[in-house]
This record gives sequence, C-alpha cells and structure tokens, in this order.
Amino acid sequence: MFDYKQYDGLGLAELIQKREVKPEEVQEMAIQEIEQKNGKLNAVIHRIYDQPKEEDLVQSKGIFAGVPVLTKDISQEIKGQPNSSGSKVLSNFIADQDSEFVRQLRDTGVVILGQTNVPEFALMGITEPVFYGASRNPWNTDYTPGGSSGGSAAAVASGMVPIAGANDGGGSIRIPAAFCGLFGLKPTRGRTPIGPTRGRVWQGASVDHILSRTVRDSAAMLDQYRYDRTSAFIAPPYNGSYLEASQTPISRPLKIAFTTNSPLGSTVDDECKEAVNKTVKLLESMGHHVIEQEASVDGKRLASNYMMLYFAEVAATLTALEDVIGRKVRFQDVEPTTWILSLLGKAVSAEEFLTSLTFWDQAAIQMENFHDDYDLYITPTTAYPPSRIGELDQTQFEKILIRTIGGLGLGGVLKKSGFVDKIAYKSLERTPFTQLANLTGQPAMTLPMHLTKDGLPCGVQVMARRGCEDLLLQLAGQLEITDSWINVKENPNY
Repeated sequence: MFDYKQYDGLGLAELIQKREVKPEEVQEMAIQEIEQKNGKLNAVIHRIYDQPKEEDLVQSKGIFAGVPVLTKDISQEIKGQPNSSGSKVLSNFIADQDSEFVRQLRDTGVVILGQTNVPEFALMGITEPVFYGASRNPWNTDYTPGGSSGGSAAAVASGMVPIAGANDGGGSIRIPAAFCGLFGLKPTRGRTPIGPTRGRVWQGASVDHILSRTVRDSAAMLDQYRYDRTSAFIAPPYNGSYLEASQTPISRPLKIAFTTNSPLGSTVDDECKEAVNKTVKLLESMGHHVIEQEASVDGKRLASNYMMLYFAEVAATLTALEDVIGRKVRFQDVEPTTWILSLLGKAVSAEEFLTSLTFWDQAAIQMENFHDDYDLYITPTTAYPPSRIGELDQTQFEKILIRTIGGLGLGGVLKKSGFVDKIAYKSLERTPFTQLANLTGQPAMTLPMHLTKDGLPCGVQVMARRGCEDLLLQLAGQLEITDSWINVKENPNY
C-alpha cells in the first residue's frame, strides 16, 4: 500500500489519474488520518464523508481530481452544510449555496471531507474558540497552530490532507503557516473569488486561498481561479502559469530589502530575527542583493487603522446576523471579547472610518514607490514563536472589565479610556508584520525557514509589488529545495 502522507496534492492527483491508486483508497486514507489525529489536534470540527462515485473522480479533468481537502469554517460555505464561523450563535446555520471559492475549488476535482476550526468570527491569531475548543500545533500540542486558519494549518501539518482552505484578513494564512511549518501565500487583493453574495470582505483586506505543504500545490491552485463578477476588486492580470513560475529559477539578481524591527516598535524574539538573518545569508549566497531597509509606512498608524477596521467589521457582522437568527445578537450569544469589539465598532464615526481607508491608499502608494527600488521586502512573519494554549487569555481583571463594560454597553466610554490602545497593542504585539499587505493589497508569503530551540517552526515573510505573485513563487520554489527549508514531515504528529 502506498504512503498517502508522502504525497502533496498534485502527487496524489497524478497517482489517481494514472490509476496507480484508486480515488476511494485515497479518501479512506485521509479519513483514517483525520479520525486518528483529530482527537488530539481538534483541527476538524465538521466532517463530510459522503464520497463521490469512483468513476466521477477518475473522469474529472480537474488538476486536483480526487484529492481530499478541508475547507475553513468561515466564508467558505458549502451548500447544505453548517458554517458557524466558530461561534455558538451560528451553530444551527446551514448554508443554502456554495461560496464562489468553494465552487471554483470543486472545479479542480477535489473532494471536500470537512471544515476546520477557527476562532470566533476569525478574529484572533490563535485558534481557541470557546464553542469548539482550541486547535493544537502538530509540532507540540501544548502550543497554538496560530489563527485564524489554525484548524486548516494543523490538519495540513499533521498529514490529514495536503491542502486546506484558508483566508487572510490580517495574517490568517501566513501566521498559522509560520507556526506549523507550512507554505502560506496571501494573494493580491482581487486575485481570488469572493462571491456570490459578497463583493468584498473586510473592505478588501481579506482574501481566500489555501494552506499547503508544497509551493507547487499553492501555485497550481492559484492558476485555477477565474474571474469573479461579484468582486469589488480586480487584481492586475497575469497571463502566465503560477505553477510554471514556481518551478522556474529566477534569472537575475534581485534587490531585496529586509528588517527585523517591529513596525510597532515592540520587541521581536531572537528566534524570529534569526529566521530572517539566516534567510538573508542564504539569498546573498544565491547572488541576490539584500539591504537592511525598513519600509517608510508608519507602522503604529497602520496598526491603529487596522484596529479601526477590526472594530467596525465586528459591529457590522453582529448587526448582519440579525437577519440570520431573526433577532438582535445579545451579549451572551458571543464571546465577551467579540462583544466588546462590536461596541467599539459602534463607537467609531463615519469620519474616522473614511480617514482610516484613506490611509490604506496612502500606504499602498508608499509601498508601490518602495518597490520601485526593491523587488521584495522581507520581515519575520511573526514577532514571537507560537504561544502556549491559553497563554494569551485575558487576565482576571480584563475579564471582569470586559463583562462589566459589555453588559452595560459602554463602548464609547471604553474607547475614550485608553483601554482600546492596550487591546490593540496586545492583539498585534506578537503579529505586527502581516497587516501591511492586507491594507495595501499586496501579495505576501511565509516560508518555513527556521526551527526554534524548542523545535517549533518560525516563518519568514516576503512581500512583493501588487500583482507579482509569480516572483514570490519563483523565489519560494528555489528556497524549497535548499536544506534551510523546514520539512513538516519531521513533526511528531505527522
């Protein structure tokens, strides 16, 4: 019997197409992996094991025909299946149609076996929802796999499936990929489908794609997305093949900027700095020109504007839920932090929000100018390695304050108190690098280039000009074959 876990998505599809393995065998092996490991990792919160007919899988012309995948339990709705967004308030919600991302995912021939765990409404860089419980990192189950695509990352990094759906509104592809030793690409705004009922998510900051163990799976999937007529944004066109780009060496020396400084001015762990410094030395040995240079975007203002979006979107989300559940959302329906964020969103003025969006455009222009001088921009993906499960819980005082303020509905008072700045700093202190690409719309990827002394993965982020995913994939493809690339198959739960 072949070793299912040794193959990526394209590898499994090739075996099925050549009839060297039956598609039903591949599905059975994936299900076995899920059932054996999910009790420990809590990556999959809803199973969908209804199998398509074998002849349908064999005859499918999709590039991933017969490959088992999982989708994320938010924004990736599957008709007739639950989609709770990690919240008890939506525990009974059943989707009435596929999202456009799922439709196009199905067209590649994949078989969807279930949905993965997320923090409530995908709001955290860790996946520890109250309703479903914490997902755990396959490298060490005492630690988080990150978030918000933490369940997907844990599933892929443990060998359950080679590919899992993810989305990224502030680092939710890149953070869990970095923590679990995976490749994670956030595409250019407007590159991937968002409909059919949405034109934008988080004002365009959030995009859907996948998490994968190999660069080529991510590139091949990126090739499959088609124009989405509902999208409010359209990415610069690319007429080539991303898969071919990932397998084509870069033919010229690149000029690359890098920094290990936090844009918030906060501490960056030495392990995260080491990940970048090792990668810089490797790139220099490959003939690229690497210069220590920070982007000119005001990091603290960027963080403030990101939190402005955060607050407003949570408030709008809870208001929109009224049509879904048939009544107003109450304090006890959601986690206390979610409720507080919604109160803060209601306290944001239209002027503040519009001013915030204007800064997004200014930052995008600054980065376009920056990329006139530098092909790529490298930072740590995160400022710290993975945290322990429960480590980032609120203090007892914070919990009491949140419940008190939340129960009284005093969002405006909280906004003026300075506690908001503390929330923002605590929220982004560990992950201050990823939000830039979300607000500017640039593509950004994380590369598994370092293991800490504790044996936990630590990622390196690389950003490019809008529309230049091909350059990122070229670089990733070259680095993937070096000894510096972390082999996810070495983790104890693979």
